[in-house]
Amino acid sequence: MFKILIPTLIVLLSFSSAEEMKCESGKCSSGNTTVSKKVPQKPIQTSFAVLAQEKQSHGVSKITVKQLFNVRTTKVHKEEIAQKQTNYGHIVAEEARKVDVVAWYSGFVEKLYVNTLYQFVKEGQILAKVYSPEVYKAKQDYLNTIKFNKQRPSASMVKSSRIKLELLNVCDKEIEDIEKYRRVDKLTTVFATSDGWIFEKNINEGSSFNSKNKLFQIVDLTHVWMEVKLYQNDLEKLESLKEFSVKIKGFKQTFQAKKVLLYPMLNPTEATATLRLSIENPYGILKPGMYATMHASAQTRSRLLIPRTATIRKEGKWYAFLATEFKGEYEPIVIDVRPMNAHKYEVLSGLTEGESVVENALFMMDSDAQINSVY
Repeated sequence: MFKILIPTLIVLLSFSSAEEMKCESGKCSSGNTTVSKKVPQKPIQTSFAVLAQEKQSHGVSKITVKQLFNVRTTKVHKEEIAQKQTNYGHIVAEEARKVDVVAWYSGFVEKLYVNTLYQFVKEGQILAKVYSPEVYKAKQDYLNTIKFNKQRPSASMVKSSRIKLELLNVCDKEIEDIEKYRRVDKLTTVFATSDGWIFEKNINEGSSFNSKNKLFQIVDLTHVWMEVKLYQNDLEKLESLKEFSVKIKGFKQTFQAKKVLLYPMLNPTEATATLRLSIENPYGILKPGMYATMHASAQTRSRLLIPRTATIRKEGKWYAFLATEFKGEYEPIVIDVRPMNAHKYEVLSGLTEGESVVENALFMMDSDAQINSVY
């Protein structure tokens, strides 16, 4: 009998221990009492920004952003400053300083003295010697008139023959040589009519030409233009810009410029207008085709300013975070600004002098404000 009870007792004890282990793990469901295990709760983390509803005196609630860390603020202040603008363009030759050398007669090139492009020439320098049957005949007529005038004076005939040579653009020296030496040179000289660079050469030795041909083009670069590209939204500010300077990459020198003309049409493919500036270039540093930067500024006056970092743009509007009367709370407000330079904006509306706005950490504040649907 005793031997039979011992295994039974061991089984009962084992069942009792298993039930106790189940109860300890929260799985015991016997009887009227339910035992459950307490699960530790995750600690609550406080957000960097919390919303605060403030009742104003007229009953309308105002939403603010409350920051739980130190935020740098700056004062909205007035400063004597000039609005500045930077645009880009290129240097071109001034149209009025391009001179075409054209023969007023037909002929053939006997000797070419300027035989390559981009030579610098001085006014009066010989460019070529040409033979023209028309000019040679006019010279012979003038010589015969002088000889005839000695036998039978006829001042009007001499004058008429001389005018004919002048109308063919024969220089005064060649006409005077006929009078002085009583002989005719079959060749006629083509001279440079101004100082400058040969930008076009349309003849060679032995070439023929007629009175409609352009033989050379001489370009004076002591004054040049800069054609500046302006976007459409820059045109409104153009009237206020008074001082212009030009910088060329690779040169330390700054060139002063004058506003000459805004071209009366835009480039439809680029949606840009062209502004012409006039620049003195006495040393020939500026050359057509150079890429240039224009720096323009308006007259200096007092303006209401905030740092550029104090603004943020969202959905087409500019915002700033205004410090409220409660420490650590900032109100996002809509403002109207325009850039003055790379670091400062002029405040046109929304803020007044002396108010404090957040200077930095705008990204974090904006992120928290968006998460909490502040604006």
